[in-house]
Amino acid sequence: MTDSTHHALSLRNSTEFRGIVGRAQLPSAATDLILLGDLTGRYATGSYSRLASDGRSLILRGDRQGAAEHGHRITAAIACHVARAGGTVDQLTQLLLHPEHEGGRHTRGIALRSGQTGALDYIRRVWTSASTAVGTTFALGSRHEAYELLAALRDRIETTPWRGERGRTALRVLRAHLNFAEIAGGPLHHASERQTAEEAGISRTTLRAVYETVLKPGGWLRRLRVGHGREGSTWYVNTPPSRFRTTQYPPDPALEEWTTPETASTADIDSTVLARLMDHDAFAHNALGSAALVIISALHVRQDQTAGELVGTASVSRATTYRTLKRLADHGLVQRTGGTWALAPRALEGFGIRLSDAETGHTAAPAQGWDRVAEQHGTSGVGAQRKALHTAERAAYQAALDRLAEHRSRAVVIVRDGRQVLVPAPRPDEIPPTWRAPDGHVLDPTTGRPADGWRVATDGRLILITPSDQRSYDELAAAHAEALSEWESVA
Repeated sequence: MTDSTHHALSLRNSTEFRGIVGRAQLPSAATDLILLGDLTGRYATGSYSRLASDGRSLILRGDRQGAAEHGHRITAAIACHVARAGGTVDQLTQLLLHPEHEGGRHTRGIALRSGQTGALDYIRRVWTSASTAVGTTFALGSRHEAYELLAALRDRIETTPWRGERGRTALRVLRAHLNFAEIAGGPLHHASERQTAEEAGISRTTLRAVYETVLKPGGWLRRLRVGHGREGSTWYVNTPPSRFRTTQYPPDPALEEWTTPETASTADIDSTVLARLMDHDAFAHNALGSAALVIISALHVRQDQTAGELVGTASVSRATTYRTLKRLADHGLVQRTGGTWALAPRALEGFGIRLSDAETGHTAAPAQGWDRVAEQHGTSGVGAQRKALHTAERAAYQAALDRLAEHRSRAVVIVRDGRQVLVPAPRPDEIPPTWRAPDGHVLDPTTGRPADGWRVATDGRLILITPSDQRSYDELAAAHAEALSEWESVA
């Protein structure tokens, strides 16, 4: 047993420490973090490094800046432990300001620099954030628990009535996020707006609308961090309180929403089928649409349903149900026997879902190809166009990031004779074309070989890169002028 471990055990068992913690039952990992600090370096990841100017490599932060980031992460972790154990902000304050608790070193440093008032304000801010995070989430002890949580969430999604066109679109977006969460292995996952829109088969404008009007207010999704650069946003998919209803008020008749809906309070669909179908062009807004998605998903759970039963299981109005069933029947995707409806035996074959004749009790001709359905509705290629647009937007955004990484200066725009004229700022770091290598390196005019530490930016300007290069444009220009003078004197 090391001296530090022995010291931690003695402090943990001391009457003083137990008095501070009170009734809060902290796990051993939390007490070790409070008493000994981050011995394993778990909270140091990313604290002492950041992306370099090229956006790809990592460079070290300053010692003081890295230590402050590391200390804040430790403080936030301790606050979450105390909040989850039912502690109070006063108990957290005593734990952090105790002179023998290594986990409170960052907070005590703030007290020395900014006074006791500044430290208390900092603790209150951290406590507020921790309480919010703990109140809307819970700790997962294992990967198995995470999968159980996602399975329960999927069941909740499939039995929740998603009424109206807006609600059904929100279902597609939520199912896309559930796909990402299942890949990530837990409710915490990363996804960009473009990625989610492609997965759900909708536009980014529609995506943002259902984020703000349905999913976020309803408690289904929380954005923990907005994406930046090459990183997508950080999301947490969650099961909202049972009192939540997906119908939005006031109702919008254009979206087929009513204050007293015909549909039942529970639904019964297969969201896995919906997830496989929703990004196809045949289910775009101007084609079969989201109503067809939920009706097909409901019929996949239970065949031979009447139109009245589908109104409840698919949460679609009676008029929309009849209209959608007729449209699906015209394409050979569903068939009617007496007063009941069922999926055609080969309706879902193209998506890896097959219904045998024995399962359905019907023998019908195969359904038309899904691509042909999209062609008939004029939506063929919509998904490919959306992906191409997103690819172009990503490229333009990446180009903007590269410009920032190269320390570009903003050009001056003047208006002359009613026209906007671009006046580039005078920059002394232009180089002759003979100095530019095809791979972006700078050729030394004296040797003809690439010069270490120099690169040519996308606009043909010379950029000096060093391990700690975060200098301003003027500093870069001065460094280039000095190097240029040396090269010319040698020549």
